[in-house]
Amino acid sequence: MANYLHNLRRRRRKRLAHQYAAKAPADQRVAVIGLGRFGSSLANELTQRGWDVLGIDTDDRLVQKYSDNLAHAAVADCTDPEVLRQLGVHEFTSAVVGIGTDIEASILVTSNLLEAEVPNIWAKAISRQHGQILERLGAHHVVLPEYEMGERVAHLVTGRMLDFIEFDDDFALVKTVAPELATGVPLGRSEVRSKYGVTVVGIKRPGEDFTYATAETVVEKGDVIIVTGKTHAVEAFADLG
Repeated sequence: MANYLHNLRRRRRKRLAHQYAAKAPADQRVAVIGLGRFGSSLANELTQRGWDVLGIDTDDRLVQKYSDNLAHAAVADCTDPEVLRQLGVHEFTSAVVGIGTDIEASILVTSNLLEAEVPNIWAKAISRQHGQILERLGAHHVVLPEYEMGERVAHLVTGRMLDFIEFDDDFALVKTVAPELATGVPLGRSEVRSKYGVTVVGIKRPGEDFTYATAETVVEKGDVIIVTGKTHAVEAFADLG
């Protein structure tokens, strides 16, 4: 009985892989391995954006839960490189390792994807140490969602920022209410860039949509602006109000 179920699952994985490979353009197919909160949310978002997603998890309840929303779903253990091959994941241009709590499984799956030469591998980490291991292993992109979200919310709670996004090279994008010193004159004459080291790239007036800011744009009191620059500079600028 056990051999029968094993062979049945193996034939099903092979059939799934052939169907999946035949359907979607290579650059719009992604395998999401691990359908916990992070993986399932990512898989659903990619699906809504028109991507064909193959969702994989060892928990058949999770696979069943999300199978109706995804193009394809499979119950499989991707710590086994042969399973990845049977599913055709080696033919994908992108794969996401959404496994978090089982660090060993996360490392093994990432290693298998690298061995399969998947060109674009994203891996979730639950700690900086975990992330460093994945980076040293060779993962192309490492995401620490809990840490990054905590840092982002901390900026919003402690300052006047309405939104905050930081990039790897100590560069940030901030949405904030315009400080008074930036209002009343065209941006080109306000010396915001020369004095504070930031650039205003967008502006939103109450009741209107965001629009690009130019040197001739006059910021008014109550306007919401999008500012870019070094992280310390945009933080300091947002606190001026």
